[in-house]
Amino acid sequence: MDNVYYEFTALLALSAVIGTFAIRLRQPLIVAFILVGILVGPVGLGWVRSHEQIELLAEIGVTVLLFVVGLKLDPGLVRHLGGVALATGLGQLAFTIAFGYGISRGLGMDHLKALYVAVALTFSSTIIIIKLLSDKREIDTLHGRIAVGFLIVQDIAVIVAMMVIGSSSLADTAGQGWAGTLGSVLLRLLLMIAVIGALMRFVLPVLMRGMAASQELLLLFAVAWGTALAVAGELLGFSKEVGAFLAGFSLATSPYREAVASRLASLRDFLLLFFFIELGSGLHFGVLGEALVPAVVLSVFVLVGNPLIVMAIMGYMGYRKRTGFLAGLTVAQISEFSIVFVAMGIQLGHVDDSALALTTLVGLVTITLSTYLILYSEPLYRRLAPVLGLFERQQPMREMAIENDAMPDEADVVVFGLGRYGLNLAQRLQENGLRVLGVDFDPALVQSLAATGFTCRFGDAENTDFLEHVPLMRASCIVSALPDLQSSLHLLRWLKSHGFAGRCILRAHTEHEGVVLLAAGADEVLYPFRDAADFASNRVVGLLARHPA
Repeated sequence: MDNVYYEFTALLALSAVIGTFAIRLRQPLIVAFILVGILVGPVGLGWVRSHEQIELLAEIGVTVLLFVVGLKLDPGLVRHLGGVALATGLGQLAFTIAFGYGISRGLGMDHLKALYVAVALTFSSTIIIIKLLSDKREIDTLHGRIAVGFLIVQDIAVIVAMMVIGSSSLADTAGQGWAGTLGSVLLRLLLMIAVIGALMRFVLPVLMRGMAASQELLLLFAVAWGTALAVAGELLGFSKEVGAFLAGFSLATSPYREAVASRLASLRDFLLLFFFIELGSGLHFGVLGEALVPAVVLSVFVLVGNPLIVMAIMGYMGYRKRTGFLAGLTVAQISEFSIVFVAMGIQLGHVDDSALALTTLVGLVTITLSTYLILYSEPLYRRLAPVLGLFERQQPMREMAIENDAMPDEADVVVFGLGRYGLNLAQRLQENGLRVLGVDFDPALVQSLAATGFTCRFGDAENTDFLEHVPLMRASCIVSALPDLQSSLHLLRWLKSHGFAGRCILRAHTEHEGVVLLAAGADEVLYPFRDAADFASNRVVGLLARHPA
C-alpha cells in the first residue's frame, strides 16, 4: 500500500477483527497485538510500508507504557512492600535468571544473548495479572496480595535492568571502563533525581492543580511530561524508557494520579499496537524458524519452572501449597516489558533480531497458556493437590499465625465470603439476633472486621483441614457468598459428605450457576443482582401506590 492513510486503516481494521476473536477466547489484547504484528510483517501479508510513522508511534507507546508503570508505583506502597513479596520477588528473579541463563547457554546461545533472554524471562505482565485477578475477584485474597507485591518488585527490576544496560552502553562508547563510567552515570542519575525531586515538591503540584480544571488538558500535560523526561533521560545517557518511568514516578503521589492513569490506559493500549506491528515487520521466516525449538523449551521453563520456584520459596516461608500454587501461576508468563527490554538491547547493538524473535514467540505462547491457567486455577489445583505437598511444610506457620485466634464453639449461621454482599448479609443476620461467624480468605479484611467486634476468622473454603476446625456441624445454616462457583461446590460437597443436617444456602451469579448448585444439593440459591433489583422494584411500586401521580 502506497497511501499511508489506507495502510493505517487496514492495520486498524485487522487489529479490531483479531482483537474481537482474542476477547471471545478470553485472551488479553497483547496476544492479538503480537499476532497482528507478525501477520502484517514480511512473514505474513507484508502490508507494512510506513516504517518511520509506525516507529514513531511505537516509541511514544513504549514511553506511555513506562510512564504508567511509574505512575502506579506509589512511593508509600514501595516503602510498605511486605517481606514476603520482597523475598519471593527477589528469589524468583535470581532463580529464573540463573536457570534461564543455563538453559539458554545449553541451547547454544552466546553469553550476552543468553543473559538478555534469561533476564527477559523473569518479568511477568502486571497489566494482565491485575486484570485477571480483578475479574476473578482475587485481588484482595492472600495469594492476590502477595502476587501484586512481587509484581511490583519485578517492575522495579525492569527499570534497574534498563539502567544497567544503558550504563553498559555508555561504558562501551566512552572507553573509560566501568569505574569511570559508573561514577559518571551515578552523578547524572543523582542530578536527574534531584531536579525531579525539586519539581515534585515545588512545581508539579501547582501545575497539576491548574491542569486538573480540564481532563483533556490533564491528559495532554501527562503525555508531554512523559515524553519530555524521556528525551531528558536519553540526553543524560540513559534511555527514553528510564526517563519516561521517572516522569510517571514523579506524579505517583499526586492526588490526580488515578485520573491520569485511567485516561492513559486506553492511549497506552492503542499505541502499543504500533509497537507490536513494528516488531512484527522486522521478523523474517528464517529468524522465526530458528527460534521455534528454543521457544518451546523456554516456554515450558516459564510455564512450569517459574511457578515451581515461587511455590518452593513460599512453602519454605510457611505458606500452604494452595496459596503458593495460586500465586505461582501469576509468573507463568513473560510480559510486554520482556519484549521492550530485548528490543532495547537491539538498539544498543548488544543482541540481534533472533533474540527478539525468540522472546516474542515465548511471550505469545506463555501469555496465551498462562491466561487459561489463571482462569481455571481452582480446578487445576484440585487435580494437582495430592502431588503439591512437596511445597508445604508440616506446619505452615505463616497462615497458621493468621488462623491462631480461637474458633468459636458454636454459631447459628456461618457465612463464607465477606465481600460487600456477604458482609452485609452477615451483619443483617446478626442484627436479627443470630450468632454469626464470618469466614474470608482476605487477612487484612478479617483483621479490620475483628477490630470492630465482628466475629470472623481467616480461612479457605477449599482447605479441608480448616473446615474440620469450623463449628459447621453445630450450625443451623451455612451460607456461601463466595464469588467462585467451584469454591461453593467444594464446600457443599464437603458438607454433604460429612452429614451436615442444616440448610445450605449458596450464592450464584447466573441462572445456570443456580441450576448447577441446586442439582448439587443446595437448599436455596441467592441471586444478589436479581434479588436487589426485585427489592428495588417492589419499593418503587409501593412508593407509586402510596403517591400516585
